[in-house]
Amino acid sequence: MTLSISPTTQPHTSPCSVSKPNVNPTFSHATTPSLPFNKSQLAWDRIKHDSVQCNSPKLGHKWTQYQGINQWDGLLDPLDDNLRMEILRYGQFVESTYRAFDFDTNSPTYATCRYPKTSLLARTGPRKSGYRVTKNLHATCGVELPNWVSSLSQLPRVQSSWIGYVAVCEDREEIARLGRRDVVIALRGTATCLEWLENLRVTLTKLPSHMGCGYEDCMVENGFLSLYVSKTGACPSLQDMVREEVARVIESYGDEPLSITITGHSLGAALAILSAYDITATLKNAPMVTVVSFGAPRVGNEKFRSQLEKSGTRILRIVNSDDVITKVPGLVVRDDDVACSGGVHAAGLQSWFRKVVDDMQLVYADVGQELRVSSRESQYLKKGDVATCHDLKTYLHLVNGFVSSSCPYTTKTTQYPAEAWL
Repeated sequence: MTLSISPTTQPHTSPCSVSKPNVNPTFSHATTPSLPFNKSQLAWDRIKHDSVQCNSPKLGHKWTQYQGINQWDGLLDPLDDNLRMEILRYGQFVESTYRAFDFDTNSPTYATCRYPKTSLLARTGPRKSGYRVTKNLHATCGVELPNWVSSLSQLPRVQSSWIGYVAVCEDREEIARLGRRDVVIALRGTATCLEWLENLRVTLTKLPSHMGCGYEDCMVENGFLSLYVSKTGACPSLQDMVREEVARVIESYGDEPLSITITGHSLGAALAILSAYDITATLKNAPMVTVVSFGAPRVGNEKFRSQLEKSGTRILRIVNSDDVITKVPGLVVRDDDVACSGGVHAAGLQSWFRKVVDDMQLVYADVGQELRVSSRESQYLKKGDVATCHDLKTYLHLVNGFVSSSCPYTTKTTQYPAEAWL
């Protein structure tokens, strides 16, 4: 059964539009598998209109700028076309994690990767990406449920599940285009029952000392940290797998220009931020590490943000202003809001509120540089639909149409390679 959503009227052309599509795209949400909120299943048919296929840009010596060496200064508003295509390209790697994951709870291979490493990208993404998957990644839930809970539900309680992969660019032409050898770590969003339970563990917890933070008040979300560091006798932690593979890559290719790009959606975006900080803070001679995140929830407090900045981690967060997931967990309470408050009573009330949420370990901070898009600006998206607003394809659709903060969405005569792949 498929639920289809499409505009009932011909879309109007906004003031910043440069063309009108010939066909209205259709969005669909597959109802299988039966998970509480399966973000990966929301998809649309590719946008089909008269377009010119543009070539991928040659980044050359400017690659560090597009990886955030200067915090993407001058590239985000308006959005640089080369950066747009790089964001869409990394979005493909994340989309492939969803396509490769076995969502069928009745399948004997549930929560694993459906394809071998040798054919994963060819079967789930662009066939000529130039990258080769070198490592499968698994995340382990630290939540332990009592036995009686299992009798109340037929959903499998998979403790360790496939969550993504590491891929290394090995095509000479692509390396020349990129200006360096790029390593991608791609991570999917929440899929299993236990991962949902981990997401609900929203209080902050101290970042362990083995992750390079010596401050008592450097804290991150409990559930995200659990998924990153938990392990079983049969499955190493996601942290161990990432560290091991990155160290191997550095040893193999450290004598040439090298970048590590960690990209993820939703839960995967949160784990991407933790992974990036762990690499830059603990591994010697780490290359440039960049995060490209889609729909990321908040990860840690202000001290964690400060440590991220000191470590040199570059983070580009693509945020849909209509996506509630980007506004959780916890609260963001700024001291300057209290200082600038009108009236002593209001300031006192805010100070009291700040103390309450501080004591509850619920004060978070946003990190990195933000590219803000909006579902409301696209005539193709159903307004107010929580699932649609958070879906990865929605993010890629909006990035493709984003021009600037004053023109957040426009239809285009140019169809970018990544969008054509959708």
